[in-house]
Formats: sequence, C-alpha cells, structure tokens
Amino acid sequence: MKIAIIGAGSSYTPELLEKLGEMREELPVADISLMDADERRLAIVGGFCERYAARLDLPVRFDKTRELPQALHGADFVVSQIRVGGNEARINDEKIPLSFGLVGQETTGAGGFMKALRTVPAMLEIARAVEKHCPDAWIVNYANPTGIVAEAVGKHSRAKIAGLCAGGFCARGWTSLALNVDRDSVRYDIAGLNHMNFSYGINVRGKELTPEQFRAVAAYRGEQDTELCVELGALPSPYLQYYFHTAERVRELRQKKLCRAEQVLLAEKEAYRDFADPACDTKPAALAKRGGGGYSDIALGFVSAVCNDRDSWIVANVPNRGTIGWLPDDAVIETACVANAAGLRPLSIAPVPMAVRGLISAVKNYEQLAVEAAVAGSAGLAELALLAHPLVADWDIVKQMLPKLIDANRQWLQNFHVH
Repeated sequence: MKIAIIGAGSSYTPELLEKLGEMREELPVADISLMDADERRLAIVGGFCERYAARLDLPVRFDKTRELPQALHGADFVVSQIRVGGNEARINDEKIPLSFGLVGQETTGAGGFMKALRTVPAMLEIARAVEKHCPDAWIVNYANPTGIVAEAVGKHSRAKIAGLCAGGFCARGWTSLALNVDRDSVRYDIAGLNHMNFSYGINVRGKELTPEQFRAVAAYRGEQDTELCVELGALPSPYLQYYFHTAERVRELRQKKLCRAEQVLLAEKEAYRDFADPACDTKPAALAKRGGGGYSDIALGFVSAVCNDRDSWIVANVPNRGTIGWLPDDAVIETACVANAAGLRPLSIAPVPMAVRGLISAVKNYEQLAVEAAVAGSAGLAELALLAHPLVADWDIVKQMLPKLIDANRQWLQNFHVH
C-alpha cells in the first residue's frame, strides 16, 4: 500500500509515522510519498522521518517531492494536511478581525473564512489531480476548515474525501476521563458542523448516562458553563465558546501578548530546529506545545476500516442526505458514521436540541456561501458570506474589514478583487 502525504513538511507528519508503527500488522504500508511546496521544510521533515522510521523499525520506502503528480502516482490514500500561507497568514486571520472587535480565530468567524478562501482552491487542485493520477484513492483530509473543504471537494470534483477532525471525539474523551470508563465503550449522537457540533444521548456500553453522570461530564470540560450544557442536554464543541461567550473571549484575546499563531510559530521554530539535527530520531518535546495532536489515530483508523472492511464508528464530515431533516441534502455536516470498505455512512440520530438548530442553520448558510465565494473568487459572495456569519453579521464592518483581509492575503488570493 502507498500513502501520499500532501503538506508533509508539517510538524504533524511524525505523528502519522508513530501510529503506522503501532498499526503495522493491520496496515502494511510499503511506500510513503512526502510532498510539500516548501523545499526547506520538506527536506528537514523528510530527513527526520527517515531516521524516525528506522528507530520505529518501520520498513517503508520514502519518496520526497514537490510535484503533486509524482506524489499521487499509485497512491491508495492521500492524506492532506496543507496550510496555505502557513501560520504567518494565520496571524492576520486572528489579528485583523480582533481589531474590529470580532473573534479572531483560525477556523471560526472572519479568520476561519479567510483560511477557507486560501484553502479551497488548493484542495480542489489536489482533488482534480487525484481524479487524474489515482482516481480510486481516498483523500483523508485534515486541512482546516475541514467541513467547508469536504463540501467544496464533494460539489466541485469527483474525488472521494473523508473530512476528519479530532474535535468530533471530544465527548468520548471527556466521558472517559470524567467517569473513568474505556474510551471505546462511549457512543453518542453528534450533530452539527465541523467545530460547531453538539454531542448528546451519550451512553457507555449502550447504557445512557444518568443526569448526575452527564453533569459530571459537563463539569469536566471548561470552555462552556456547566449549567448551559445541562440546559441544552448536549456537550458543545470547544469552539462553541466563541459563540456562547463571545464578549469574554474577545476581551481575553485582546489581552494576550501573543496571538495563538505567534505561539505556534515559536513552538514550530523549536521543533524544526530539532527535526534538522541529524542525531534526532525521536519526536521533539516542542510538539506538545503545538496542539492539535491525536489526529493520526482517527486518520489511520479510517484507512484501516476501509482496507480491512471492518465496520468502525467514526465522526466525519459527510453530505447530509436527510440525516438532519432541516438542512439541505447536499450540505456537509459533522456526525457519527460507520466506516468500512464502502466508505462513510451516516448513522441515524435523535432529534437535534431545538435551542441550537437556528445557530447550526445560520453557520451552514455561511459555509455554503463561503464555498461558492472561494470557488468563484467573488468578492460579492465573500461579503455575503461574512454578513451571514453569526460572529460578524454587520454590513458596515464587512465593508471595512474584507478589503483589509484580502489585501493581507493577496499573494494567495490572486483571483479576488474588492469592488
């Protein structure tokens, strides 16, 4: 089996190798193609991966390339973890909205919108190359915003895509830790969108949590008020803190000396220094500061489910197709699925709590506008998408902020023009 990793210069790549080492019996990977547009990062991370694989006794052949066709040739799975513009672009995503009194965050609000505008055209280029060079391959996507990316690829290409995110498994982790139960015994209904989901009907080995147990799980996590979770009867994604505690989060973000992107850049600088050391053959400690870990379990769990045709419970971003009756059928949602050789099939879910349906609908409306704005390179659609977003929703701010955002991203948005 061959896996192509697109964006392989990312500091996340070693985590994939580590997991492949653990899964070598069920995933006999022979070839890994490492592809990245950044020659320096590719050389540094690629060299480290060869040393790390040797330390793990992982018998794989590595191919390092900056050419997409070469990376994709013969690939069975294409893992995408690209970040167009890097964390340098993310700084603008966070700081410009904040200067207008709005949440400045990587995947949520106006900052997340700009990441979508940069990422969707690049992901469509990858999808069309997959169609040409390895049409049977699955794209296993972790490039954010993964829900918007999955919808764009699904609507504008014929490539197969699994839009994954570790966030859909938060409720499993919280329940496991709060109640001291095995993670794999936890199941629940989950509905909503990527970084915008709600987990409810939580059960352990088929037995639903008591109200006391649910409260204990709700109290275990700190992004939202426990009473809010109890009132909703659901555990919101951590990213819902930006919707339910907006003013407080904006205040906190404004008080920080460094935005999150600047913190990540410092951690990455330390990690890449270690990657470049010819004597380094284990994961650098600095990776723990970067955040976002754990995705290799989910990505390679999906790969194993497909390869071994083994039914696996997984949270993924998939076309709605009636799962949530009040959203369009072609809208991509984040929900629990069964993964196997046939791909991803959404499971039926209990009705979504009434109190959050309007918010989910509004953000889905924004996402669908964002997809079309990114595909068309339309400033007019970009304005409407931002206006539709509940964390923006102010025409005067949109007219002032969007030109600044596009100017800051000009090198990655060549087809955009503000009128």
